[in-house]
Amino acid sequence: MSDLFVRKATGMVRSWSVFDAFIYAFFSINFVTLGFYAFSQMYYFGGGMINALIVSAVFLVFEIIVYASLIAVMPRSGGDYVWQTRVFGGGLGFILSLTGWWFTLWLWTPVYGDMLRQVVLVPLLGAFGMQGQAVWFAGSGMPLFVSSILALAFVSVVIMLGMKTYARIQKFSFYAGGLGLAIVILLLLTGSPEAFKSGFEANAAAYFGTQPGLMEATAAAGTAAGAATPLMGGTFGLIMLNLPWLVFFNLWPNWGATLYGEVRGATDYKRNFAGMAWALGTVTALGVVFFLAVAKTIGWDFYQQANGAWWNYAWGFTSDVPPLPVWPNPAMLAAFLTDSRPLQIVILLLMSFWWFGWAGTLFLSSTRVVFAAAFDRLLPEKVAELNKNGTPVNAMLLMVVPALVVSYLYAFNVGGFLSATLAATQGIAIMYFGTSIAAIILPYKKRELFEASPIAKMKVGGIPLITIAGAIFAAFLGFLLVEWMFDPWLNTGGEGAGLYGISFKNTNSIIFLGSCYALAAAIYYGFKSKRKSEGIDMDKVTAEIPVE
Repeated sequence: MSDLFVRKATGMVRSWSVFDAFIYAFFSINFVTLGFYAFSQMYYFGGGMINALIVSAVFLVFEIIVYASLIAVMPRSGGDYVWQTRVFGGGLGFILSLTGWWFTLWLWTPVYGDMLRQVVLVPLLGAFGMQGQAVWFAGSGMPLFVSSILALAFVSVVIMLGMKTYARIQKFSFYAGGLGLAIVILLLLTGSPEAFKSGFEANAAAYFGTQPGLMEATAAAGTAAGAATPLMGGTFGLIMLNLPWLVFFNLWPNWGATLYGEVRGATDYKRNFAGMAWALGTVTALGVVFFLAVAKTIGWDFYQQANGAWWNYAWGFTSDVPPLPVWPNPAMLAAFLTDSRPLQIVILLLMSFWWFGWAGTLFLSSTRVVFAAAFDRLLPEKVAELNKNGTPVNAMLLMVVPALVVSYLYAFNVGGFLSATLAATQGIAIMYFGTSIAAIILPYKKRELFEASPIAKMKVGGIPLITIAGAIFAAFLGFLLVEWMFDPWLNTGGEGAGLYGISFKNTNSIIFLGSCYALAAAIYYGFKSKRKSEGIDMDKVTAEIPVE
């Protein structure tokens, strides 16, 4: 078997504890970056946000069961790639997983860059009195490209330093960010609408040079933009329509699954499940508390109106700059409840650690998938090389270099590229759907492996739990994929742009995603042919499980 792979063992070291994996899962469904960002964009829905948050979490429990089970059976670096190629065979598994974990992750780079400037740079520059620079960084084009370059630089460095160092960075960020969020929520729970209005007007003027009457002007702009999403309530159907957007934030408690070849005790299903489930549960509870705190002091309607005013402009539906010329970062709005500028700076610095602790998720998980494919000889063998810190450096370069190009195309919307990036979540969800199907059939396709695993006795009515959970999660993903693809037809009678902007009418997105699948197929069959000429049968390679 050792002759099938690049070397006898992958060389990955189990340097993470289960607690490290929990923090990674917690940051992967990052409440402040992904959460605040997604919540702010959901200003025009009809279902209650608290209801949607809870309903989505219920469905995602089955995702956690699927991934905790697969990790316990095959705790290998590469996650989805290893499971799909070993259950389906090389072709389908390679195409689905490499598209999801490699190509579409390039599209996330400018999103991480956008969050860097909105969560970290803009509010801190304003707090330090650099009014012009703060407003500049909130703009389109070059400011976003610069932010994306800064994000790429930070991500590259922390990943190069290896898993042990990254664990320390995310652990410090976890505690610092948690303290910052506790202060933010405390300010919101103890503040009043009158204090917020006064602080908002005064501090926004000092930070960004806004004009008197800012709150009324922002409310009017948001109302004109269609701000309507309620805090609670709505029919079940309307709540379900929130989910295809909300999962942009919380579909990722399994994001660390590709790293479990480097996690101690990964064959323990209960510990795997607990790590991801605690992350999902904690973030969901934080969401409920945060929403209620916002409603008490900022006012739920105004929060949605501020979001609507910003995104209506940022998305190009209006050319009128909103009264508040930056994204209405909720942490910043909460900081405005205190008159102390030093305290405001402390709050914003602490809240910035939500970005720094999370940023490595951009490529850390992906490098292990690219590495696993190279270890199977489906990419050049150099891609499977590790540096002294155990980082697959060349695999990382295959993420970073194309991401730089994608960031430029996105920032300057070259050829309408901005709309293509909506395929990012779609491509990953399609990959997850493939993994769910692999989980359903694993007990029957790989019976000996399943029976020898820690989850063999976990059955309901004689049916393996992994199969049941896989079917439920696949059904949920199927709902998301149908909504994304046919949204205009189903939700607006075939007219308009729909709720999500990711349907078959978004030809840029469809062409990009189709091109990614075509590229993945070309790489797979190209290397399969090359290896065959070298006397290596790739079908035998993808039938074996490598040693870590």
